[in-house]
Formats: sequence, structure tokens, C-alpha cells
Amino acid sequence: MGAEKNQSIRVLMLPWLGYGHISPYLELAKKLTSRGFNIYLCSTPATLSCIDKKITGKLSKSIKLVPLFLPPLPGLPPELHTTNGLPSHLMPTLKEASDLSVNQFSIILKQLKPDLLIYDMIQPWAPLVAKEHNIPAVEFITNSCTMTAFMFHCFRKPWIEFPFLSTIYYRDYEYSEMKRLSECDPTERDGACEGVERSCEIVLVKGFRDTEGKYIDYVTSLFGKKFIPVGPLVQEPIPDEKEDESSVYFSWLDMKERKSTVFVSFGSEYFLTKEDMDEIAYGLEFSNINFIWVVRFPKGANGHNGLMLEKKLPRGFLERVGDRGKILEGWAPQTKILGHENIGGFVSHCGWNSVIESMNFGVPIIAVPMHLDQPINARLVEEIGVGVEVVRDSNKRLCGERLAAVIEQVVMEDSGEVVRQKAAEMMEKLKSKGDKEIDEVVKELVTLCSNS
Repeated sequence: MGAEKNQSIRVLMLPWLGYGHISPYLELAKKLTSRGFNIYLCSTPATLSCIDKKITGKLSKSIKLVPLFLPPLPGLPPELHTTNGLPSHLMPTLKEASDLSVNQFSIILKQLKPDLLIYDMIQPWAPLVAKEHNIPAVEFITNSCTMTAFMFHCFRKPWIEFPFLSTIYYRDYEYSEMKRLSECDPTERDGACEGVERSCEIVLVKGFRDTEGKYIDYVTSLFGKKFIPVGPLVQEPIPDEKEDESSVYFSWLDMKERKSTVFVSFGSEYFLTKEDMDEIAYGLEFSNINFIWVVRFPKGANGHNGLMLEKKLPRGFLERVGDRGKILEGWAPQTKILGHENIGGFVSHCGWNSVIESMNFGVPIIAVPMHLDQPINARLVEEIGVGVEVVRDSNKRLCGERLAAVIEQVVMEDSGEVVRQKAAEMMEKLKSKGDKEIDEVVKELVTLCSNS
């Protein structure tokens, strides 16, 4: 199927308002434009600001950014119309503002007249608006299909045990996350299910059948609607506008031994408690292994620009680890770091983007899940053998000694050789696959647009 045949297909994308969502949408947009599609990527200016400099050269001709202006709500100025760095207490307000943007989004659809809408599961109202304009809509879920299957099982068949409970489950100390699903607000639950049901014929999901085939098949059976994986959608490391700021860290990393250093990051939307930060610091210190640790605080946190970091870290930590560790506050070129030959492990919260990126670069995972889908993703990481989870105690306490032991196992010890080998094999498998999933996605989207 030549790209020239798809040049008349115009797709409007509406991701949820966070980097963890807009990033895979952008990578999917790149894949589709390479096959002739024209893409309009719609989000708030605050969210678009994290990707606008990545759309340059030829991409700028086929990917256009479309600002979506949310209605003003108390305590939520426009610069906070994104989940990236947003204080947790403002998340419900942001969701409310997004839901109130229906009329503005309808105007955008009327003006652009796209052939297709691709929307996020957190915006189940979007396909209804598209239907008013006779535009077909397809949902794209950026979670793992494992979590998607688990969640929708809880929503649709809560009286039946999940078929894969031997490997995919919440631990006892993660009861609050399980309760969040089982006692979910009916409006939220129904909205999530309706978002899938409103998707025309297919549902797109980030991932690949090799690792999640049985979960893809299960969620397909729950809805009687075909779930189609789009592949890993990992951004390849490229020169960045902030490269000069991080060059000192790469110079430091270049001097370390191959596979001797761990990368430590917990995503752009989760902020560590003082207790967890202490234990992570102790774990890194006790492990005696080199590390690069990305530390983030909510926007507007008092004492930002180094002072907050000094307050949060154990006293004397930086002096004790010396040149063995580096800390980046705020932003880091994650794929570029993971792709460095001297990175031997990834201490990760197991957000799905991070898991996929780690597998893409063959870096074994030291899993430290925090909340939401992360515990389920961590179970999957262990099931497919590309990482080891740091299990908390019954009081949900993270233990620095346990973290140190897992880091040493995964990066250095003979007992971690199987995990390191599995991670390397996964990287080779992903390389060999190429864009097999995307080719299937293109075929489905072209058929859908042709029949509309």
C-alpha cells in the first residue's frame, strides 16, 4: 500500500493532557505520516509545548498542532492545563475543564473536517461530538493491554475471577488500587466502557502481540471489538534543544564501564513521598552501583531549583555517593540515556511508556511501581522475564536494602543473567519486527475511512 494512496486521509488526534499520552500519539502520527496520512494533533497549548519543537522539517508539513482552549476554572490557569507536573489535587479540576471543552472541540471538527478522529480513553465524549459531524472515530489506548484487560474485566465481570490471576494481580498492600477499580464511580466506569463501545469497529492499543497476545485476545472477547496493537512507538534518541544542559551527564556516563550504571526515574506525573525518596536514596547508596536519578517536584512547589531537592534527600547523601551518582532535577532525555551502552538497569515506576522504552533498548527493569496501572505492568515485566520487582513490606514500606539487593542482582550478579539475557533478546525481537503492527493499523484505518 503506497503512501501516495493515503495522502487524502486527514486524521485529527485528541490525546489526554499529559506527556505520557501525547508522546505515543505523536509517535503514532509520525508512523502514519510516513505512509501518507496528514495529521492534526489537538491539545491544550500547555500540553503541546512539550512536543512542538519535535515537529520540524518534513514533519511540520504533515503534522499540524491544533490548540484546544479549555474553559477557565478556579485555581487552574492555562499554564496548568496539562498533567505534566500538575499537583495531584488539581487533577479532578483539569478533568472537569477537559469535559467542558466539548463545544470548543466541536468547532475544531467543523473547521477542519477530518476524515477520522483518533481519541483517548479519558475523553469518551469525543466520538459523540465526531458523530454529530459524521466523522468516524477510533479510540487509542496508551495503557498496556494487560492493564486494559484487567481494568475492563473488573468493570464488566466483577463477580468472576480474572482468568490470568496467577501472574497479573494487585498485591495485598496494593488494596487501595484494587478498591479503586472495584468501587469505581459508576460514571467513570461507564464512561470508560462507552469510550470503547463508541470506537468504530476497532480499538488501537500501544504494544505488541508477542508480549501481550493473550490479554489482547481477552479484552477483544470482552467487547466483541477488535483490539489492534500499534507497536512500541518509541521515540529514537535525537539531538534535543536541552542537550547542552545534559551534556555534562553524558560525559560522566561515557567514563563508566559498560552496563555499569542504573537510570532511575518515576515519570513526569508522580512525585515521591519523603519516605520513598529516603529509601530509594539509601538503596542507591547501599548498592555501590553508579546511577543517574531524575527527581521531579510539582509545579509551584516551594523551594524549587535545588532547594526542595536538598530538603528531600537524606542528609549527606550527595557527599557520600560522590562521583558514583548524578541527579537531574526536572527533565531528562530518557530514551537517549536508556540507549547509552553503559546503562545496565532501569529503576522504574513501570509506567507503560517507560516499560516499552526499556524493552526497546534491552535494559532490564528494577520495578518499583507506585500506583494506578504500574503494579500490573510490573507483574507483566516479571512474567515476560525482563525485570525484577522490588516488593514492599506488608505496610507498603519500600526498603532500601531490598532495592539495593535487586539492583545488584539485575546489573551485576550471576543470578540476574537470565533477566539481562531476556532483555537483550526482547530488544532484538523488537528490532526484527520493524513496523509490522503499523502496517496492519494503516490497512484498518484506510478501510474504515473508505467505508465511511
